[in-house]
Amino acid sequence: MNKTVKIILTSFVSFVFIIAVTAIILLYIMDKKQNENEALTIEEVVEYSYETPEITTDLADDTFVRIQFQILTDGKKAKEELKQREFQIKNILLKELSMMKEDSLKKNLGDLEKSLKDKLDEVMEEGKVTDVYTINKITQ
Repeated sequence: MNKTVKIILTSFVSFVFIIAVTAIILLYIMDKKQNENEALTIEEVVEYSYETPEITTDLADDTFVRIQFQILTDGKKAKEELKQREFQIKNILLKELSMMKEDSLKKNLGDLEKSLKDKLDEVMEEGKVTDVYTINKITQ
């Protein structure tokens, strides 16, 4: 074989190799993202969720609220971590609720849930909080 044919053949094999490696990496990344987006079964949702104790506290306008949340996580390790961080959960809840008035609590409950989710995610080391639901709320 002459020198030009060897260079062309080497270039072609290198090009095919690079394309194959790129395709494998892309397939791996796409498969990983697809697995992350799969919905959890209801059994998994229940298994990975943590129910806070009822918290009674005063709001900014001197009314009282008794409230309880169901916190959904992405796995067993995250749920176990939440159990250990119960004191931090209570602290975050008390700080958030003490700044709210009764009207804003009633109108912006979804905003409170999102804020709690974001703040809990900040302290989590294993897994993450996927959602927060209010399961009990009484104002007086």
